[in-house]
Amino acid sequence: MPEVQPEAPAEGRAETQAEARKLRQTVAAVALLNLSYFGVEFAVATAIGSVSLFADSIDFLEDAAVNALILLALGWSLQARARVGLLLALILLVPGLATLWMAWEKFHSLAAPAAGALTLAGCGALAVNLFCAWLLARVRHHSGSLTKAAFLSARNDAYANVAIIGAGWATVLTASGWPDLIVGLAIAALNAGAAREVWEAARQEQREARA
Repeated sequence: MPEVQPEAPAEGRAETQAEARKLRQTVAAVALLNLSYFGVEFAVATAIGSVSLFADSIDFLEDAAVNALILLALGWSLQARARVGLLLALILLVPGLATLWMAWEKFHSLAAPAAGALTLAGCGALAVNLFCAWLLARVRHHSGSLTKAAFLSARNDAYANVAIIGAGWATVLTASGWPDLIVGLAIAALNAGAAREVWEAARQEQREARA
């Protein structure tokens, strides 16, 4: 006769449901915040011709998409979450590719963007990303590579925003487009590293699901 597994205590089930609800609310809030600031930063980037802000605005759009996919995938099997994790790793490369394209265009002119607007937009982006990273840090160990992807993206974006603010000050001192261009390329490299980490985490989940 097969052994009957004891049912999980009601208190434990309630706690699990509460954690799942908290995770969904967090991911939904982060997606909306990223989508909102994408519009702000993209408008500023196109107005002043900033490579770093353009790259960061596309990154905000990518983060909104990442968190929307995570929201859809929560509750799926480990194998299904691993597949989404691999997809998210590829999505993380999109801002870097967009940055390389704009950097190539910018390289021929090296016109300095408006330093004040660049710095203010960077400060706003930093505030949004720090808040998102704080929210995601509390749930980043749930759902494996999915929430790890969101947390790493928000954390890396905060680093990038500090660099953008620095580029704004450097532009004031040098009146050159080089600081903005260099920071934009650094953001592309940062996202490539995050994509690698998420890819490795998703591959590990695939191996665990097969085992």
